[in-house]
Amino acid sequence: MIEYKRLQNGSDIRGVAMEGVAGETVNLTPIEAAYIGRAFVKWLSDGNCSDANELTISIGRDSRISGPKLKEGLACGITAEGAVACDCGLASTPAMFMSTVFVETECDGAIMITASHLPYNRNGFKFFTREGGLNKSDIKYILTIAQQMAEEADGKPCEGSTVMKEMDIMTLYSAHLRQIIIDGTGIAEEPLKGMKIVVDAGNGSGGFYATDVLAPLGADISGSQFLEPDGTFPNHVPNPENKEAMASISRQVLETDADFGLIFDTDVDRSSAVDGYGREIARNGIVAMAAALVAEDYPGTTVVTDSITSTQLTEFIEGKLGLKHLRFMRGYKNVINKALDLNAAGTDSQLAIETSGHAALKENYFLDDGAYLATKIVIKAARLKMENLDISSVIEDLREPLEEVEIRIPIKGDDFGEYGDKVLEELKKKTEEIARISLEEPNYEGVRINFPEGWCLLRKSLHDPIMPMNIAADKAGGSDIIKAWMEDFLSNYDRLDMSSFE
Repeated sequence: MIEYKRLQNGSDIRGVAMEGVAGETVNLTPIEAAYIGRAFVKWLSDGNCSDANELTISIGRDSRISGPKLKEGLACGITAEGAVACDCGLASTPAMFMSTVFVETECDGAIMITASHLPYNRNGFKFFTREGGLNKSDIKYILTIAQQMAEEADGKPCEGSTVMKEMDIMTLYSAHLRQIIIDGTGIAEEPLKGMKIVVDAGNGSGGFYATDVLAPLGADISGSQFLEPDGTFPNHVPNPENKEAMASISRQVLETDADFGLIFDTDVDRSSAVDGYGREIARNGIVAMAAALVAEDYPGTTVVTDSITSTQLTEFIEGKLGLKHLRFMRGYKNVINKALDLNAAGTDSQLAIETSGHAALKENYFLDDGAYLATKIVIKAARLKMENLDISSVIEDLREPLEEVEIRIPIKGDDFGEYGDKVLEELKKKTEEIARISLEEPNYEGVRINFPEGWCLLRKSLHDPIMPMNIAADKAGGSDIIKAWMEDFLSNYDRLDMSSFE
C-alpha cells in the first residue's frame, strides 16, 4: 500500500499515474483516486456541517492520458460516500473553480485532474470550494483520511457502477470570458474583428480560448497552434516558462504576421504572451503587464509577487506605475494568501502573481486564472489597436537584467531541510561581514544579496532536496562574478552537489 502523504505537493496532489518513465513507480491509480474522492467528501461534509448526500462535486480533467481513469476513480469514491459527482470532461482548472460560483451550477466542491506542465506520466488533483483553492493543511487532512480508509477497507473503495451527471462547464465559462471582453471593449458585436491572435495551447486544455472565446468575437485565430488535446504533448512542454515553448509561439506570431500571441500551460491557470514583434512577455514581463493593467483601475495598490522578480521590475511597478511591490515567496498559494492577508489587514492588494504566469486578481476571486489574465490583455490590445499601438507599449519602460542565470543545487542525504537552513544562515552571516555586498531587506525567502554587479537569491525548494539559485546582473560578465563568489562560499558544504556549477 502506498503512503498517501507522499502524494502531497504543497496545496495540490501529484503522483506518477502511468508507467513508461524509468525509475518512476506508479503511485496514483483509480484506487487511490477513489479513496481521495471519499476523503474529500468527508472534508466537505465536516466543513459544511452537512450530510454527504446533500453535496454536489464537479470533476474536470486536462488532456493527460491517465485522466479518464482517474476521473472514474474519483467519481466512484464520491458517490460511494453518497454525494453527487458531475462529469465536466475536458476542462481548465479556473473553470472548475467557477463551477462552484456560477448560479447555473453552484457545486459544493470541485476537483481538477491535472499535473500542470509535468511530464505525460504524471497526474494529480486540485481541489476547490467557492472560497477558493484548498491549502496545505486541507490536503494533509484529506490524504490522512484517505490513508485511514484504505487501511480499514478490503482493497475495494467502492462497489458497483458509478453514475455521473453531465455538466458543460466550459460552455458557461467561455461565455463568461466573452462577456468580459464585450464589456471591456464596449463593443457588443465582434469587438475583436480585424485582430489576428495566435493561441498556443501546447496540446493541453487551452484550445477553447481560441475557438470558443476569441473566434466568436471576430478574431482571426488561423495562426493558432497545438489546440488539439494530446496528453503526450508531442510539440513542446505546455509551460509559459519553457524556452522552447516561448520560442515556438514567438516564431508563429512572426510567421503569421499576428498582432500578438497567448500561451497557456496544460490546465490554463497560467499564461504569458508574445507581442507583434515576436518578443516574449513572460516572467518579469508578464508580471509587469498584469501590474500595468491593474494600475489603470486601482492606483496605488500593492502587487504581491514571488521572490525571484528583478530589481528592474520593482522600479517599473513603483517608479513608473506608482504602485507598491511586495516581493514575497515562491508558490502561487503563498503569493495569493499573502495578498489575502494584506487585504484583511487593511492594505489594498489587487494582484498576486508569480513569474511562472500564475496571476490572481482580487476582482476575479483571487483565482489564478491564465485565461482571465489573457482576457485582460486582449481587451487592452483591442483598445491599443485603435491607436495603432502594440500591446508591448504597455511595458515599454520596463528594463530587463542584462544577464540572468538559474542554478539548481541538489542537497545529498536526509534532513535536507535542516541542512539547507544551515547553509542559508551561514550565508547571511558571511554577507554581513563583507562591505561590497549587502542583504536585501525586507526579504521573505532564502537569502537575497545585492552585489555591485546585480543580485543573487539562494533559497530552499518548496518540496525537493534542492537549493535553487537565481542570479541577475546589469553589467556584462557580472553574472560570472556573482556566480564565482557564490561557488567559492558553497564549495565548503560537502552535502551540496556542486556539479551544477559546471
